Amino acid sequence: MTLITRPEGLSADQIAPSRRSLGVAALGGVAFAAYAPAALSQAARPITTDSADLTTANVSYAAPDGFDLPAFVARPEGEGPFPVVIVVSEIFGVHEYIRDICRRLAKAGYAAVAPAFFVRKADPAPLSDMQSIMTIVAAAGYEQVMGDVAATLDWIGQQTWAKSDKVGITGFCWGGKVVWQACARFPMLDAGVAWYGRLAPAANATDEQKTAGRPWPVDLAGELKAPVLGLYGRQDSGIPNDTVKAMNDALAAAGKTDSQIILYDDAPHGFHADYRASYREADAKDGWARLLALFEARLKH
Repeated sequence: MTLITRPEGLSADQIAPSRRSLGVAALGGVAFAAYAPAALSQAARPITTDSADLTTANVSYAAPDGFDLPAFVARPEGEGPFPVVIVVSEIFGVHEYIRDICRRLAKAGYAAVAPAFFVRKADPAPLSDMQSIMTIVAAAGYEQVMGDVAATLDWIGQQTWAKSDKVGITGFCWGGKVVWQACARFPMLDAGVAWYGRLAPAANATDEQKTAGRPWPVDLAGELKAPVLGLYGRQDSGIPNDTVKAMNDALAAAGKTDSQIILYDDAPHGFHADYRASYREADAKDGWARLLALFEARLKH
């Protein structure tokens, strides 16, 4: 089985095998694979969270460029208002794993909103070809993504069920980097949890790749406007340990003592993704407990 070991997917010498798809779900006219076939492990037993006592919906709202941005929403039943968590996907977009993350957060008392950042170009979720997926992801540049986050915050502010002054953000892989960027940009975010998002360019990155990835989280440490908890794996071959140390050092130098990165000794990239072979149950559960503790402290009080 080929493992995805980097935030942006397979390296050039890896080929993603075709895997079964467990069905599709419609979202704003876009079809999303239930689980991303490019990463789905045949042996996986993904966590499934039901919608009992929850309200779930497919919504859309205008982004700054006029695009009608689709998103999945899960929240507790009732009028609220509920604290809100923006959920930023991996490179595979809003597939079943991300929707289940939203339902898990809703069961914990949050309204969770997962925007579909990639669908201007195409939906990566049902695809098996990693080159096609990476082309789609590369089209979502920093300003577009930050504009989509801004649009999501604006939309949240218009919802009567949302406690719009209590908003957090969490993201996985590609989305982990977005968490750092968003918490450096938007003062209305109260906390962030970044799961194994790239922190700095790879040592062998080309000048073009270094430029395309800016702004890098390591350069934004002093600009963070909310505490960020990073959850990373020591065995992550795509995010070298020295970049994790560099980020922790940058946070300390900036006096951001309320932000930190936890490094799990035996965890590879994608250790929270319960539909992948990279899943590590103990570390995933510990990280989730830390996420809930941070959001409890920052969003519910």
